[in-house]
Amino acid sequence: MSDNIFLVGFSGTGKSVVGRRLARRLNLEYIDTDDEIVARSGLSIPEIFNREGEEGFRARERGVLEEICSRAGLVASTGGGVVLDPENRALMYRSGVVICLEAEPSTVYQRLRRSLRNDNPKVVRPLLAGQEPLKRIEYLKEYRQPFYAMADWTVHTDHLTTNEVVDEVVKGVKYARRRLEDGKKAQPLFPPSSSVGRESEAPYCQELGAAFVVTTPAVKYPVFVGWGILDELGRRLRNLGLSGTAAIIADDRVFPLHGARVINSLEEAGFETLSFTIPAGERSKSIEGLTSVYDWLVEHRVERGNIIVALGGGVVGDLAGYAAATYLRGVHLVQVPTSLVAMMDSSIGGKVAINHPKGKNLIGAFYQPRLVYADVQTLSTLPPRELASGWAEVIKHGMIMDPELLDILERDTESVLALDPNTATEVVKRSAALKGRVVSEDEKESGLRTILNYGHTIGHSLEAATDYGQLLHGEAVAIGMAGAARISQRMVDLPEDAVDRQQRLMEKLRLPTSMPEIEVDRLMAAMQLDKKVRGKAIRWVLLEDIGRPVIRDDVPMELVRDVLVQLMEER
Repeated sequence: MSDNIFLVGFSGTGKSVVGRRLARRLNLEYIDTDDEIVARSGLSIPEIFNREGEEGFRARERGVLEEICSRAGLVASTGGGVVLDPENRALMYRSGVVICLEAEPSTVYQRLRRSLRNDNPKVVRPLLAGQEPLKRIEYLKEYRQPFYAMADWTVHTDHLTTNEVVDEVVKGVKYARRRLEDGKKAQPLFPPSSSVGRESEAPYCQELGAAFVVTTPAVKYPVFVGWGILDELGRRLRNLGLSGTAAIIADDRVFPLHGARVINSLEEAGFETLSFTIPAGERSKSIEGLTSVYDWLVEHRVERGNIIVALGGGVVGDLAGYAAATYLRGVHLVQVPTSLVAMMDSSIGGKVAINHPKGKNLIGAFYQPRLVYADVQTLSTLPPRELASGWAEVIKHGMIMDPELLDILERDTESVLALDPNTATEVVKRSAALKGRVVSEDEKESGLRTILNYGHTIGHSLEAATDYGQLLHGEAVAIGMAGAARISQRMVDLPEDAVDRQQRLMEKLRLPTSMPEIEVDRLMAAMQLDKKVRGKAIRWVLLEDIGRPVIRDDVPMELVRDVLVQLMEER
């Protein structure tokens, strides 16, 4: 690797001015890739686009970048779209340090307008064309932001002088080179294409450090899964273009365990931090709990551009996520799950909610996070019962989508239960990626995503009927899967050996398969309020076989009652 420095970022963030001053300070040669393209072609950039299209321009841009990367001791300011090409990103990463200059859309808009008034030829006039140029800038920045996130360091230039920006860039260069010497250089967060589940992208994603990327029609975001990665959280958020205040919400069991590390990581990356704790347990996921979060956000004047960091399990993720979705009509959300269920399921996909006394998650929204960051090592602090509860979601994913995941659980049961770093990380990553793939294909649960509710019809009803205090979520889901398997036998001919396999695996992973004593009518009434009810008919996720889920809304309630009674009699 050479000692080049590449400045990337959106138009109007100051790359050219900062690049020249940085080169003078460090006594390095300076190159502006756009200026170099113009000099070599004898054409302006708009003329190149008119004659050769974007493809022609990108080919010229690649040629300039390849030449720069064959040399050493350069500072290069790049065009705003250079990061869209994965080969360009790889070139820069192999031959230097990549620094992103960032600015809010409103700042970019004002700077471009000033440049246009000053007849600056580098201004990209189409950005300012049309009725709503600010919205166009916002859209393009949002689209490109994941690629800018590849940088080793990000500098927010909105309120800094040019010299102050240069100071920050120098700091970032020193930081990145120190990481290189330690053999820890960060890789870009996003692969060339960001869909989940494509086999061709799996090795690339592993190199990036992100387990996978969730892509929905509106947003895309990375999901990190690793062992001992919590201290890198702040840098990852900074590289996503986030800044300002990070409002951490956790429960009173998780915060004493992991709060200090999260705060240190965020503050080292330049974030201001606030923290708020709620009582641990499902009862905090209520209207009263939500109101307490709103009161705290208002008291501390958290703004729309700030971040809510949900640190904890599914309760915290749902509660903080719903607060993020609704406070000021939406603030940035970052999920930092610390429970198995949250890592593999609830933190991914944007379903956030609170409970109503008559039903679980009846008040909620779809609101995607900017980042999901799962440090599997945090699971080692969980009580044994809570850890065991989480394996229910893994079994669920295996039963509906991935028989090989069941093979891993059966083969490596002891390693799974002992939370072996390699085995646990592999299982969590694989299971979480399954959830991410489904969400990418069906964000709003209009079709495929419904299969993730296997075991949840009975499970959610059990939680509601016991006032959210007797069973952990995973325990309720495990009992629900035991019931759903028996209904599947009667309704869609699920083979006996599949039912037995699920039963044995849940027992090996110390999950319950029988139901506590409860009034069956109360449980049946709770089912009628489930979110999955359509036209007053309950939509059941059943299995024709392992990996072959089906949706049925014609399950007789007499059959359901019989199965519930059986589960109760087996306790």
